[in-house]
Amino acid sequence: MKRLTKTFFAFLIALVPMMAMAQIDGEFIKPRTGKFLLKNATVVTITKGVLTNTSVLVADGMIMEIGASIAANGAEEIDCTGLFIYPGMIDSGTQLGLAEVSSVAETVDFSEVGNFTPNMQALTAVNPNSEAIPVTRVSGVTTVLTVPSGGLFPGTAALINLNGYTPDQMYAGFKAVVMTFPNSGRRGRYDRRSDDDIKKANEKSLKDANEIWENAIAYNSMKKTGAALEFYPEMDQLAKVISKELPLLVQVDAASDIQNALKWLEEKDVNVILSGVAEGWRVADEIAKSGYPVITGPVQELPTRESDRYDTPYTNAGKMAKAGVKVAIRTDEIENVRNLPFHAAYAAAYGLGKEEAWKAVTINPAEIFGVADKYGSVEKGKVANLIVATGDPFETRAQVIHVFIDGYRIPLSNRHIRLYQEFLERSPGLESK
Repeated sequence: MKRLTKTFFAFLIALVPMMAMAQIDGEFIKPRTGKFLLKNATVVTITKGVLTNTSVLVADGMIMEIGASIAANGAEEIDCTGLFIYPGMIDSGTQLGLAEVSSVAETVDFSEVGNFTPNMQALTAVNPNSEAIPVTRVSGVTTVLTVPSGGLFPGTAALINLNGYTPDQMYAGFKAVVMTFPNSGRRGRYDRRSDDDIKKANEKSLKDANEIWENAIAYNSMKKTGAALEFYPEMDQLAKVISKELPLLVQVDAASDIQNALKWLEEKDVNVILSGVAEGWRVADEIAKSGYPVITGPVQELPTRESDRYDTPYTNAGKMAKAGVKVAIRTDEIENVRNLPFHAAYAAAYGLGKEEAWKAVTINPAEIFGVADKYGSVEKGKVANLIVATGDPFETRAQVIHVFIDGYRIPLSNRHIRLYQEFLERSPGLESK
């Protein structure tokens, strides 16, 4: 085998993403574990108030101690005087890691062929080496729910931490079977179907959903009796929803569809999370009565109806929260998951309030996903998913300067930053002639 030239080797290194290795100022660095003492910060715990002049000890991937004076022999000390410590933010609905270049089919893996594929695992399809992951981390987002899309039951979503060499290393302990609830309206302004065609399509989708659901109930009943069953992975996965092993993540947006979904779910004894819910504000009291938590967003979006006020998407989360709905926020993005803090900021400014907006990207999703014992707040005994910032990350002037995921100190670089640094002061530059 021919020896690689230095030029070709440099080219390969440039392609290796941040998780594996990055080159900053001539030094190769990567996420590293250890014992870290974050000293003298203002700690925004989310669940236990704001602590001033407080230190946080991170070791073995966990938050070991929080207090004014902590003795930590052998710890790497990081002076956080004048800085703020927050829990890492959680985006409750993305396709991060499932697509790289949307126009290149070979890099897109969030949708499968067919209308009924609940067994398709988003976790299996996640690319830990996605360039979008380090781009996301520098904004303080440490965990995301990555969600498949497509048919009626397009697959199983998975919660992942944004650090790891393999999908299994990234897995954060939550999965849910996704259902795209049948849409009774037009798919968009370019939908030229007649009203009758739209009605027929909706009735067929509901009929398909009911037949699939009845089959899943029968399959689960036979499974519990120990009956010999043919290999049917799709039905086996949906049966896990029937048995409450997995929750059902119901994607629905229009007010009438939300009402239909609530009615459809009324007689089904399963764990439900509503997602999208763009017009949730119109039926907020009905959602609150159901007791289902809601993942809503994107917040920075256009209104669903031309007659609505411009700020309708901004106020949606706040109106549902005031009605008593537990709300988490999603970006529904691939490349721009990094903008989660600003989606939350808009919701905060338009009725949700800063405290509740922070909960919507930290402890609320952790509770909705059943992982609040590990994530969502700065507390002793939780996983060390932390960010250190110069101010509130909801504000554009604030800078995230340290990120910890699973106790690993994450290098804050990515392709965007490297390109910026490369071309800020080009040497040699091009002389104008």
